Amino acid sequence: MASKKKDIKELSYNELVAQEKELKQKYMDFRFQKVNGHVDNPLEERTIRRDIARVKTFIRQKELAGQNK
Repeated sequence: MASKKKDIKELSYNELVAQEKELKQKYMDFRFQKVNGHVDNPLEERTIRRDIARVKTFIRQKELAGQNK
């Protein structure tokens, strides 16, 4: 997982979209575990949400630059 800002910047548009999909699935799995009460680190939810937002920001930057093809 490319969670570092520098790592995310270097990804292509398609890789960013795939990363976003992966993070969203991870977030849904985490929420499911949270409901069941099997969460080791409750602060992980915030980290995942922020990673999703970060990836979405870079996706939008690439769309505006015309690199989404």
